[in-house]
Amino acid sequence: LREPSNASEGNQSNATVGASAGRCQGLDIPNELFLALGLVSLVENLLVVAAILKNRNLHSPTYYFIGCLAVSDMLVSISNLAEMLFMLLLEHGVLVMRPSIVRHMDSVIDTLICSSVVSSLSFLGVIAVDRYITIFYALRYHSIMTLQRAVVTMASVWLASTASSTVLITYYHSNTIRLCLIGFFLFMLVLMLVLYIHMFALARHHLHSISSQQKPTTAYRGGSLKGAVTLTILLGVFFICWGPFFFHLILIVTCPTNPFCTCFFSYFNLFLVLMICNSVIDPLIYAFRSQELRRTLREVVTCFW
Repeated sequence: LREPSNASEGNQSNATVGASAGRCQGLDIPNELFLALGLVSLVENLLVVAAILKNRNLHSPTYYFIGCLAVSDMLVSISNLAEMLFMLLLEHGVLVMRPSIVRHMDSVIDTLICSSVVSSLSFLGVIAVDRYITIFYALRYHSIMTLQRAVVTMASVWLASTASSTVLITYYHSNTIRLCLIGFFLFMLVLMLVLYIHMFALARHHLHSISSQQKPTTAYRGGSLKGAVTLTILLGVFFICWGPFFFHLILIVTCPTNPFCTCFFSYFNLFLVLMICNSVIDPLIYAFRSQELRRTLREVVTCFW
């Protein structure tokens, strides 16, 4: 995952890019920001997992998927924090290792980062499918999404994420691998877009049916606006947090030496910050909106105090 930033530094030293290098210094992201975001994400998602484990009313496929998303987001934060601390210890001479061991550790951490990223994206898609079944097949939901199927789904996602991330990191120089990762992101984006828009259209249709039987239309307009805002937040956060990193990969495949592309590469740390921000925002969108889960969270926090 760090190869693109290294590649950008190499490209910027080129004579072709030398003229524009002064305008493309990127953003100097302080390590403290990475640390703070990582810790906030870790605490938030840890509370979500603790609340789901504590409250038996939350022991359902829907909340298990939300819990898995929280675990994935925790791993995103932990792996990024581990990589940052590992690099700082090496830079300051606190940790002394042979280059071969450093490369091995680097591959292990990058595999963990990649696995957590892929699983996080996957569970966002799984949650969208689960909500779709909840709305369109409400009466048959418990026969469709049984606990056994939920467990198989979760195990499959974790297994596929681990296997695919190992392949991705091993062959990260290959454009085919990068295209597979880009294709996976686009598939998840289209899947969420189609499912959530379809769900919003159904909700809007129901509100329209209710409003046609009753004279006041304020509730219909308010509900429609609220649904549109929720949909915009869901898809907007997903695209803003993940889009720049995958656009970065697209540029590596299509124009690795172009001055504009190398300039874009210099903002790689900003894209990492956005990915960690997504781990902070996910609990606010998918977990903390549940009244039952919020009540359990208060109990968990009270126990800690």
